[in-house]
Amino acid sequence: MINVPLKDIVSKIVQKSGMTEDEVKTKISQKVDQLYGLVSEEGAAHIIANELGIKIFEVSGELKIKDILMGMKSVDLVGKVVRKYELREFNTEKRKGKVANLVIADETSSIRVVFWNDKTADFDQIKEDDVIRIKGAYVRDNTGRKELHLGDNSKVIINPANVVVNAREKKEYDKKHISELQEGMSAEVLGTIVQVFDIKYFEVCPRCNKRMRLKNDVLECDEHGALPPAFNYILNIYLDDGTGNIRVNLWKLQTQRLLKMQDGDVLKFKDDLASFEIQKNNLLGEQIKVLGNTKMTIMGRMEFTADLVFTDLNPDQEVEMLDHTKKIVLETNKYDVIDAKAMNAEKKEDKSNADDEFEVSEDFLEE
Repeated sequence: MINVPLKDIVSKIVQKSGMTEDEVKTKISQKVDQLYGLVSEEGAAHIIANELGIKIFEVSGELKIKDILMGMKSVDLVGKVVRKYELREFNTEKRKGKVANLVIADETSSIRVVFWNDKTADFDQIKEDDVIRIKGAYVRDNTGRKELHLGDNSKVIINPANVVVNAREKKEYDKKHISELQEGMSAEVLGTIVQVFDIKYFEVCPRCNKRMRLKNDVLECDEHGALPPAFNYILNIYLDDGTGNIRVNLWKLQTQRLLKMQDGDVLKFKDDLASFEIQKNNLLGEQIKVLGNTKMTIMGRMEFTADLVFTDLNPDQEVEMLDHTKKIVLETNKYDVIDAKAMNAEKKEDKSNADDEFEVSEDFLEE
């Protein structure tokens, strides 16, 4: 069975029906009551979608990456290779084999593709910027993120004739020590978390994700009026690498990556910030790698906004790579990484400044 999260079903119904999210949730609750509680909310949402003639998923033909859903099988799609990682061999008590992965993108989004064992022969023939057609893949959940895996019957066609893919823009990040960072730089930084602040939450419009404002004691979106709000959030940390320290802004998706939590779990801290203290203490001393951009704040200090954060690192290996790059290569080695902002929606126009601890200097993004 295709596992479509309830929020995705609700979002699809809102998009196709014109109803508000609150109206759709009310209908779901009514349907659950109507069926004497013998159906889940997800099941009730599917029924409502069917009654309204709304297709939650379609698996025929080639899909766009944004339309891929958890649990899908026999997925066909075309994408451009924007990042290729190294093949790894493993040997554990239970099994041994080979695994490799790469990231493909189209004009809608991007996704990681995983090659196992015999399928790594296809991986060896693929280069970055190749266009590949994948047939018969299946989708797996990796800590809340979708991955495309190749099974025994999956096929890969490299650079099929007359196929062009307009992949979303890639960004290059230079490996830098914090002391080397300058304003307006896109960089990859390795450091230790030395300070963690509370998560800052913002009410946003559930339709357009723009900041909602209080008007006559009612939260309203300038475009869609008064609606029950959704929430965006930001987590600020300080990162130190021995050459200096810098404040790092982690917006919604990157906060989830750092905490290894789903959106719903992060939102639980909104009404119980005291429970976040354990998470804050656990993060202190953790070494992470962050890809992002520097910017000077109105307070005259430089800060770093994360496009992508990596945890569970091998610090010795990372430091060795950084030092090797600086000593041997005349120009700092550059790694193509998908722009996390481009993977989400376009930048939103609203900006907000909070107190000095949570000075917000980045546009709201639809996550």
